[in-house]
Amino acid sequence: MDINEKYFSNITIRERAIFEGAISMGALFHQFIGTPINKQSVASLEIAISKSLELQPAIEKVEVAIDLQKLDEAMSDFDYVSLSGEMLNVKIHSKVEDILAIIRMEFIEELNYPLMYVEEIME
Repeated sequence: MDINEKYFSNITIRERAIFEGAISMGALFHQFIGTPINKQSVASLEIAISKSLELQPAIEKVEVAIDLQKLDEAMSDFDYVSLSGEMLNVKIHSKVEDILAIIRMEFIEELNYPLMYVEEIME
């Protein structure tokens, strides 16, 4: 019995692709929010987030961008700040068999919230 039959027989391949991307997005948020960051560490943190999540099952690609303007606005006198959800713009590409789900997190101004949602599903 393969893993799909044993653990995922109660959901479709489409739902599994969404699940894998969404669980990775939740892990990203709760693992990296609060990380000390400044302008010099932005690129390395973006890479670290991407590379760590790409190790997860079904995750094909992770695109991470930290908003430098929001970083500047939050900057402390100590030349660093804690990473917040408002600073993150992320796309996780999750693929299971022939289904690709793109899970997104971005700060939505009118909601004043870093929203996670399913941006696109390609079958």
